Amino acid sequence: MPRVLTIEDDLVTAEEIATELRSHGFEVDLAADGGTGLALARAGDYAVITLDRMLPGLDGLALVTTLRREGITTPVLMISALSDVDERVRGLRAGGDDYLTKPFASDEMSARVEVLIRRHGQAGVVESVLRAGDLELDLMTRSVRRGDEAITLLPTEFKLLEFLVRNAGQVVTRSMLFQEVWGYHFDPGTNLIDVHIGRLRKRIDQSGRPQPIRTLRGTGYVLDAHV
Repeated sequence: MPRVLTIEDDLVTAEEIATELRSHGFEVDLAADGGTGLALARAGDYAVITLDRMLPGLDGLALVTTLRREGITTPVLMISALSDVDERVRGLRAGGDDYLTKPFASDEMSARVEVLIRRHGQAGVVESVLRAGDLELDLMTRSVRRGDEAITLLPTEFKLLEFLVRNAGQVVTRSMLFQEVWGYHFDPGTNLIDVHIGRLRKRIDQSGRPQPIRTLRGTGYVLDAHV
């Protein structure tokens, strides 16, 4: 089973993370401070590290910077109560692969871990065509087909569909879409995603064929891999 290292000094949060990940089949090791976490990260073969930003001894930024300097490429999901843009940028530039702010939904955290594992497993594999059901995306020509029909998408629509196809069959939250497609933190007061999903559905809708993008109310979206 994939192993995850959770470096978190708050015992309640650490147990919440571990319980959620274990329910998805992961083995989880815990570290309550930066020094212990760094030692485990160096010694263990982990699929992902979840890393608290503020830690006793060695903070999260210093820890991930050290890992990257030493050539350790394990994907890192940084978790922090510091939610402003500058802090997220600092975390990502230090070497973090994703950034999640507290408080967070446990299912979103586990989904982000799964996405990082899939990405890391594909490192070094150059994909040129993505497929899900009868949808086909050519990443080189930025073209889309559904069955025998060519579909014209705007750049943002293509990026949105690409992320859904890469995660076909998996729930993607609105927060994940905001960060992956638009590059900034989720704003619950905007209908930006609803508008773009609506437009994307219309463009890929074909008479007599089922709609592949489903809305999961209160959670996000899933693209059916078999439609």
